[in-house]
Amino acid sequence: MADSFDEECDYLFKAVMIGDSAVGKSNLLWRFAKDEFRLDSKPTIGVEFAYRNIRVGDKLIKAQIWDTAGQERFRAITSSYYRGALGALLVYDITRRSTFNNLQKWLQELRSLADSHMVIVLIGNKSDLGHMREVGEEEGRKLAEQEDLYFMETSALQNVNVEDAFLRMITQIHRINTQRNLEAKIKDTTTSTTTQTTTIPRGSQVLLSIDEVSATKSASCCHY
Repeated sequence: MADSFDEECDYLFKAVMIGDSAVGKSNLLWRFAKDEFRLDSKPTIGVEFAYRNIRVGDKLIKAQIWDTAGQERFRAITSSYYRGALGALLVYDITRRSTFNNLQKWLQELRSLADSHMVIVLIGNKSDLGHMREVGEEEGRKLAEQEDLYFMETSALQNVNVEDAFLRMITQIHRINTQRNLEAKIKDTTTSTTTQTTTIPRGSQVLLSIDEVSATKSASCCHY
């Protein structure tokens, strides 16, 4: 499953995982990156990192996923990792309503510090513990609709919807990235064709220069 970190890629996408402590962020990440579930998983201290290469169409994307600590004392540290992130998995525990109630706080922080085009997927984790459920699936879906988020319930333990959740985020980032690059090229082409040398009347001594137009550079490997 894991590809070499040095394998040539077309894009590098950074994403973060946020939410309260003990909602299962680390196990979701390790299930996606290594197909592992760690029963002895301990709370994340600061930030942990994992990656996986994903092919979308004919492009190879290196997804860098940053797992941030949910404890309040680490917030000043982890908030700096939002910079440059193109996607986020916002995770709550369906068996603990408090983690659901705190989502607005996480959303506010995310939207104040991250890119306005960020793709956010709302995750209700631990669906295998349905008998202990405190948050209904429809509640999660309704919040996602209100906040314009993608939504999915997952189980890191049983590996339910974990792959789909990450892939949905990555493919949406790729779609937005492709669209923005296309719009930039169209804008540059339009600017180039409308900036022309003015014809100088015969006998005139006035020299008119062409405005310089900055061409959009195509993205190099592993950069966005």
